[in-house]
Amino acid sequence: MALQVLPLAVTMVAGPQIMSAIILLTHRQVVRVSLAYLAGFALATVAKVALARRIAALLSGVLSLGDPADGGSAGAIIQYVLVGSLLVAVVRNYLGRATAEPPSWLATLLGAGLGRAFVTGALLVLLMPTDLIAMLTVGVNLAQHDSPPSAAIPFVLATVFLAALPLLGYLAFRRRVTAVMPRVRDWMGSHGRLINIMVCLLFIALILA
Repeated sequence: MALQVLPLAVTMVAGPQIMSAIILLTHRQVVRVSLAYLAGFALATVAKVALARRIAALLSGVLSLGDPADGGSAGAIIQYVLVGSLLVAVVRNYLGRATAEPPSWLATLLGAGLGRAFVTGALLVLLMPTDLIAMLTVGVNLAQHDSPPSAAIPFVLATVFLAALPLLGYLAFRRRVTAVMPRVRDWMGSHGRLINIMVCLLFIALILA
């Protein structure tokens, strides 16, 4: 796997994923529910990498994905199609910015148990469109380099580490983080569309680069 896909780990956690991790910092059982959330997040990330690699392998059996350096290869064209889908998402988020409301399920995380936190972490990886696109990009990259799923371990570790940053910050600077997190949570909740737009644009830049 090429190292240039590692920055895609940022898009795996930006948006509702990191917002959920931050909201859990205001939970009455911060460490326990955060670890459960991260466990679900990590397990789903590993499963989705393996699935993306399998899908890319099936595609490569039908058509040649080509050399990663070839901008006209089938693999590159697939990534350009993914960029197009992200551009559509950017436009939709921009047009709906005035009436945007934070997802109602985010507020329910404050009372979530360990099972709910685990499932939330897993579903955010499995169902988020940006995560799906990121995984397909990683899968195509693995297939183009004829690499096994284990070659994506650095990507998985980087993704889980970024998702764990709020908890690590809490453990290192508990008093400061406890004071500031409610304000950060409220800001992210009211600027969800802006965050989604920034994530999509970052993803587009990373793919095209």
